[in-house]
Amino acid sequence: MVPLRLPALIRTDRISLPLVTAAEARSGVRGERWHEDYPRADDLDAFVMIRDESTDAGSWGPRHIVRRVDGLVVGSIGFFGAPVDGEVEVGYGLVPYARGHGVATEVLRALLAEADALGVKVRASTEPDNTASLKVLAKCGFTELRGSNEDGQLVMARPLRTRD
Repeated sequence: MVPLRLPALIRTDRISLPLVTAAEARSGVRGERWHEDYPRADDLDAFVMIRDESTDAGSWGPRHIVRRVDGLVVGSIGFFGAPVDGEVEVGYGLVPYARGHGVATEVLRALLAEADALGVKVRASTEPDNTASLKVLAKCGFTELRGSNEDGQLVMARPLRTRD
């Protein structure tokens, strides 16, 4: 079986998505180019999941959302571990300063393209009243509502996209 590995660095026109390293996660030291509100509590929770990023599973972990124009880290996005049965869950978040500019949609689309290329289906969970996140998920093709999880969050999935 061919291992499912994502690139260490994913880029869009405006954003770079480098993996959060195990050393960064362990150190607790803020990076020099991190926005003052980063990392958020959700980012720190994601950092706990980081394994050795040199493994295939590590390539599915959290990534910094870095503005290419100035190198400022404004959030994180990543999967909650390697795919299981061809599916993986994604999570993302931005500091308030970066919201409302299409960044979440842009980075989610970039990550989804990588998952699609590997034939991996993606799901996401969000609070039912988080309209901003629901809009991002809708723009990115999350159309399958699976109900709610044990925390009362909506669970949505996106049909796997194949290349023509």
